[in-house]
Amino acid sequence: MKMRFQTVFRQLAILCCVVLLSWSPMAPAQAVSHPELLPDEPTVVIDLARILNTAQEEYLNESLPAFEAETGWKLRVLTQFDQTPGRAVKDFWGLDKKSIMLVADPRGGNLLNFSVGDDVFPLLPRTFWIELQTRFGNQFFVRDNGEDSAVLQSISTLETCLNRGGCGVVPGLPREQWILTLITSILGGVICGFAAQPRKEGEGIAWQWALLFSPLWGILFFAFGLGPVVTRTPELLPVIRNVSGFLIGLIVAFLTPVFGSPPPADDKA
Repeated sequence: MKMRFQTVFRQLAILCCVVLLSWSPMAPAQAVSHPELLPDEPTVVIDLARILNTAQEEYLNESLPAFEAETGWKLRVLTQFDQTPGRAVKDFWGLDKKSIMLVADPRGGNLLNFSVGDDVFPLLPRTFWIELQTRFGNQFFVRDNGEDSAVLQSISTLETCLNRGGCGVVPGLPREQWILTLITSILGGVICGFAAQPRKEGEGIAWQWALLFSPLWGILFFAFGLGPVVTRTPELLPVIRNVSGFLIGLIVAFLTPVFGSPPPADDKA
């Protein structure tokens, strides 16, 4: 249990850092140009950092051109470490407004960066790229799943979203993220339950107090508890669990006499 909560808060810290420090996760244009690092034969993958094995590289070399022929979107993969082809790669691949280049560089704090064409942003906004970089490129995901998995899952996510006609958020709900939504749902229920406790003799539920605090528990439950779930997965189970967590928190808080029992009625002689 302790390790689970450490993982949850670790993921939250990663997200906050990326949002604050990396609002634009797209890779900046390289000032250098080393065309000698480019392969002699046409390819959609340049693996200078040796992140991918032969089978994975062959898979991408087959699937990405097929995806481009079917949809018109150009996906390319560049991995680099101590050397980079820089601006030469743009001419090598003919990158344009419908291109996405994934750049994997193990030297930074986050493995992934993206160079994105202008026509892509209406379908995949900047917040999408922040979340994609945070989910698959952070050091903990890379440590647990490998650099190759980070690259392949990012490409798979991009293909899925482009086939859908766009995504506002990254599809899928990691367990750590779901636990965060469950915690906020329970917290929202607790606040609602405390607010609804009766404060007068004969009062069943303090509706006015519950409504007064509704912006707080409503944001926790709907915006942070249900919102991230329903926008990322069609599954009902996490929704049912979060609603149950909200109701349990509400009932427990409502039945807990935090504010004391209502004052007793005066005895008449």
